Amino acid sequence: MIIYDSGQAIIHKILPRKSVLKRQAVGKFGEIQIISTNIDVAFIIQAINNNFSINRLERYLTICYSANIEPVLVISKIDLSSEKDIQKAISDIERRDKKVRYILLSNMTLKGLDQILDFIQKEKTYCVVGSSGVGKSTLINNLLKKNVLKTGQISLSTNKGKHTTDHRELFVLENGGIIIDTPGMKELGITDNTEGIKTTFQEIVNISKNCKYPDCKHINEIGCAVIDALNDGAIDKDSYDNYQKIQKEQERFQTTVSEKRKKDRAFGKMIKNYHKENKKGFKHNTDS
Repeated sequence: MIIYDSGQAIIHKILPRKSVLKRQAVGKFGEIQIISTNIDVAFIIQAINNNFSINRLERYLTICYSANIEPVLVISKIDLSSEKDIQKAISDIERRDKKVRYILLSNMTLKGLDQILDFIQKEKTYCVVGSSGVGKSTLINNLLKKNVLKTGQISLSTNKGKHTTDHRELFVLENGGIIIDTPGMKELGITDNTEGIKTTFQEIVNISKNCKYPDCKHINEIGCAVIDALNDGAIDKDSYDNYQKIQKEQERFQTTVSEKRKKDRAFGKMIKNYHKENKKGFKHNTDS
């Protein structure tokens, strides 16, 4: 709660966050970087012509589900792709995860913009996430019907976008919805929340309940229901590989956090003992 007086604001109370969208901090293993907070829906933007990746999408889905945020995939730049490529992308999505909601978008022709506007509700908060150059800032400019965010050109040599958004900014749309732009992200490391993986890879997790051993790693164990389903073609091989990769990454993160906490406790104990010994020495000197 903020009270304004003579051009100044006094913060009297900070309300608890209802959701925290986060990733592993880049270059700082075991640490967390907050992407955005108090989000209801995350628009995951992927450009169909150079950024489209189901594996990367599953990472975004994992961090969204971990934060209890509804994810919506926006496949952008469809004007730069053939109908055949668009249909293949849709087929790949539905093969890997039938529950994912998606919208096809062209920021040039504005096809799909009405679907996004219809999706946005008054007093709900949305954010756009994705790599640089996929059209996040352009989408927000189109939603606001004015150029408030700087947009960059696509590199002709790499066909990739350059970083133009270097901070987070919040905008209120005409219909009362709130949308937040975020910087482009090259890396999307998974943190410690296990619920996101369970939801993203729900099919694999459900099958794993039939494994012979409760601590099955689904690699080469006898009686592994997941491996049996994989060999029978009931589980997508690419999704299985991505599941294993993300899960191992999360386990390493959890181990690192545990080791850091152990070191912090040991250091705290050492400091406590140091002060305790100094206090004893000071008392001995004053007594003598």
